[in-house]
Amino acid sequence: MTATAPAARTSIRRNARVAVPPPLVGLLAGAMVWEVVARSADAAFLPPAGAVVARLWEMTVDGLILSSLASSLTNLVLGFAISLVLGLTLGVLMGRYRPVDAALGVYMYALLTAPSLVFAPVFFSLFGPGRASIVAVVVMYSLFIIVISTASAVRAVPEHLTEMAHLYGASERQLLLKVVVPAALPLAMAGIRLGVGRAVTGMINGEMFIAVVGLGRVLTQAGGRFDSETVLAVLLAVVLVALAAVGLVQWADRRVNGWLPRTARE
Repeated sequence: MTATAPAARTSIRRNARVAVPPPLVGLLAGAMVWEVVARSADAAFLPPAGAVVARLWEMTVDGLILSSLASSLTNLVLGFAISLVLGLTLGVLMGRYRPVDAALGVYMYALLTAPSLVFAPVFFSLFGPGRASIVAVVVMYSLFIIVISTASAVRAVPEHLTEMAHLYGASERQLLLKVVVPAALPLAMAGIRLGVGRAVTGMINGEMFIAVVGLGRVLTQAGGRFDSETVLAVLLAVVLVALAAVGLVQWADRRVNGWLPRTARE
């Protein structure tokens, strides 16, 4: 009995340590460092983390964050949905067919490396200062990383899978839908995760520089007043939106690729 008691206590302590998620530990540690540095520096441009969180809560209770977030999320969902459909379609075509890759590849890589925000004046001229311009900016930010990642994933599909499908008489349509796309999805999901993060960046940039609406409006107005607490509070809200979007994509990844071993998905 005495011999098993220390072992039991050790097991309980080990389980207690494992129960705390490492990301939560990292966030708490970062918040503590932020709080200590801000209070030590006593600078107007760097308010303490506690004051920023309190300001975010105050704006949320007042309805300012939620009303602005509804408009921002609409822009984000529309833009990312367009990027997802176009990105997966173009990526599969580029990865599967060499003529398509030869025709579009150079443009995809060029637009990926170009600063996406430089196209904002073009969209403003074409669509005006409305939702369409912001959605176009979101598409510019997120589309090309999805296209290139999906094309690379399709090229990485083992040849013996496609050869086996051909031997069993699969048509090109059946080959794409039942062999190539399912085999490429695990790698393509990495590009989709990157794309959704870039889409959030495009959302806030489009709202700030094209049409002053949503969270971008709150951020622009607070910046004009040099209100650092509000600026950082809105940035914190944007980070939470990005984390939620990435978490949603990871959940979809687990649902779609649940048949794969965990090591293969990672």
